[in-house]
Amino acid sequence: MSVLSKDGFTEVPAGHVAAVATFLDMRAPVAPRPVAAISGVALCHVAQPDPDAYRDLFRRVGSNWLWCSRLRLKDAALMTILGDPAVELYQPEQGGEPAGLLELDFRRAGACNITFFGLVPELVGQGVGRWMMTQALNMAWRNGVSRVTINTCTLDHPGALSFYLRSGFRPYARMVEVFPDPRLHGLLPREAAPHHPIIPDEATPA
Repeated sequence: MSVLSKDGFTEVPAGHVAAVATFLDMRAPVAPRPVAAISGVALCHVAQPDPDAYRDLFRRVGSNWLWCSRLRLKDAALMTILGDPAVELYQPEQGGEPAGLLELDFRRAGACNITFFGLVPELVGQGVGRWMMTQALNMAWRNGVSRVTINTCTLDHPGALSFYLRSGFRPYARMVEVFPDPRLHGLLPREAAPHHPIIPDEATPA
């Protein structure tokens, strides 16, 4: 991983991508934003997730933003996370079909981390995100929780950060993440996220 040791540019290795991540939190519940009724969409708890179905939905939601962290995990490692009783997985469903991901992680005492929050492209911009955030915060702020966290990065939807700020989160840290380009390793299709061009390394064809 590249290390930022001074001001100015830091080289990113070929075959990798880089993102500036912003970490946000909320230290007390905020007044909910007005949310219009969402017809035909329900938020469902996934009590026993199937790893292959989860990965398929993860790709549908996140491939354009280069989500890949969970795609690197083998079944056992993935299910260790999703099967933990302190991790809750939900998905909005439209017409009985999964249309997004919401993951709440309560493994740290006194805190809830909204680990994944996203919708399939077809639902973006229809008010479903605001509705789902209201549901997420209602579930996150339970007895014993004094802090709710979330993060986004420059690979994410360009409106994500402003959406989280409008939802009541405040930034507290910023970090640079460098990782192998998932499109070069078969985790995501080569055509994913065309707005972030691939720069292959010498061992990978362009």
